[in-house]
Amino acid sequence: MFVQVITGKVKDAGLLQRQMDRWQAEIKPSVKGYLGSTGGIATDGRSVWVARFESTEAARSNSANAQQDAWWNETAKAYEVEPTFHDCTEVDTMLDGGSNDAGFVQVIEGRAKDEAVAREFMRTAQDDLRAARPDLIGGLVAWHGDGGGFTQVAYFRSEKEARTNEAATEDNPRRAEFQSLFAGEPAFYDFTDPQLD
Repeated sequence: MFVQVITGKVKDAGLLQRQMDRWQAEIKPSVKGYLGSTGGIATDGRSVWVARFESTEAARSNSANAQQDAWWNETAKAYEVEPTFHDCTEVDTMLDGGSNDAGFVQVIEGRAKDEAVAREFMRTAQDDLRAARPDLIGGLVAWHGDGGGFTQVAYFRSEKEARTNEAATEDNPRRAEFQSLFAGEPAFYDFTDPQLD
């Protein structure tokens, strides 16, 4: 799987939503290898969109399309400045992966102290995570390819369940171990009305 992450501060949420709707209607039907996307705008105006493709080649083919290029030129006007792009060839799934049934999505962007150690921890913690967080449907972690940068997307049944179970696991040693893997404080983006495809 290949994942492209687009992060930026939005100045025109209406324009961004219209452009996303337009992409779905006009461009998506002709895109080969597209698997889906997740996105939204947080309360502070920060937006994250995560597009999934079967391969790097499929994503590049879409990017090279003239229709896609014209669409992006218009979409970019919705942001205060040019957003940040991360093209991720290393992607890990959590539990059942992404889900269109999610009522709440949380995105974490940060950096791992040691990417290999963090990936191994996430791989071996799946059973513990499923037991501790029944509200969590699944998710993915897209690695930025820069030695530890990542974007994690977590799909929850509802925000209420997520907050309740988050509070209940505050003293869980596995949670503390997970947090110790970060280099610095990660950024959290909460999407109470996620755009799921």
